[in-house]
Amino acid sequence: MGEIEWRISDAPIPYREAEAAMEARVEAIRAGTAPELVWLLEHPPLYTAGTSARRDDLIEPGLFPVYQTGRGGQFTYHGPGQRVAYVMLDLKARGADVRAYVHDLEEWLIRTLARFNVKGERRAGRVGIWIDEGGGRESKIAAIGVRIRHWVSLHGVSLNIDPDLGHYRGIVACGVHDHGVTSLAAQGIIASIPEVDAALKAAFGEVFAVDTHPMSAAARP
Repeated sequence: MGEIEWRISDAPIPYREAEAAMEARVEAIRAGTAPELVWLLEHPPLYTAGTSARRDDLIEPGLFPVYQTGRGGQFTYHGPGQRVAYVMLDLKARGADVRAYVHDLEEWLIRTLARFNVKGERRAGRVGIWIDEGGGRESKIAAIGVRIRHWVSLHGVSLNIDPDLGHYRGIVACGVHDHGVTSLAAQGIIASIPEVDAALKAAFGEVFAVDTHPMSAAARP
């Protein structure tokens, strides 16, 4: 395995454009003509429906555009103030273990949050990373949704920095009815996107034990 390339897009990227770029990069990784990639970006406000999405969980279908996607999971929201990390890795070279890969994505998010003194936690039977709000209340701060094609990963994770949490009202996020969503800002943490990007990059290196290229701004895969 060589170094992993990191790229940043500062302007919001339309969902279908990002999806097409991911698919092209996956084919290049598989062919050995491009390195693995972590792509950090934002989307305009939208909902995506994973392969397990239930129609009843789309509460306000006219609120934002809804995109069907091949990733696992149910409905989720993407929008400004949320960092999306699309991760394109050759999993065959990393043991071909999807469960271990998802566990590593969780650990990546937990370690990223720890850099802001926020305790993110796993929950049995619930995908993503959760915050204990006290009094029996829990809120989701980060989502995970992956797809694997020929042992190369697509999609990845999203971390709420300071999105409009009211935008989640149009869906039952990830099919979980009994818990809410939160963000770094809602937890009292003021963090810029560059600060979060730096934390993501550092934590990724720890979890996946890889070298990375310097980040390139406003780049496309």
